[in-house]
Amino acid sequence: MATMTAAQKREQARVEYDAFLRACPTNQLLDRLSDKWVSLVVAALAPGPMRYSDLGRKIAGVSPKMLTQTLRSLERDGILTRTVTPSVPVRVDYELTELGSSLAQLMIAVKTWAETHFDEVHTARERYDAGHDDAQAAS
Repeated sequence: MATMTAAQKREQARVEYDAFLRACPTNQLLDRLSDKWVSLVVAALAPGPMRYSDLGRKIAGVSPKMLTQTLRSLERDGILTRTVTPSVPVRVDYELTELGSSLAQLMIAVKTWAETHFDEVHTARERYDAGHDDAQAAS
């Protein structure tokens, strides 16, 4: 049997990725990407670089701690870059990488879908809740 190089082993593993399996690294990546703060940060950065404070203002409800954790995880994953410009005060800009830009297209599509279809989802929720309230009252 021929010995596989490290590159060949990585390629074989890539072909065998299955996000439906809990132990698969792509499952863990999907878990990270499905976080609402990740999707909002990526969508916010799609038009171009932003400073930390601008991101905090753009994304209503995100705490400074959660924004910092999200930015660090996205930088670690290669989705964005952090550029520090020495000045007084120090300027820090965040920008999507090429990898992040490809993800942004998907995140913006999901965000747009949510904004477009929220009324339909809300109506469905009310209809569902009303039907289940009636069923619980009858039992």
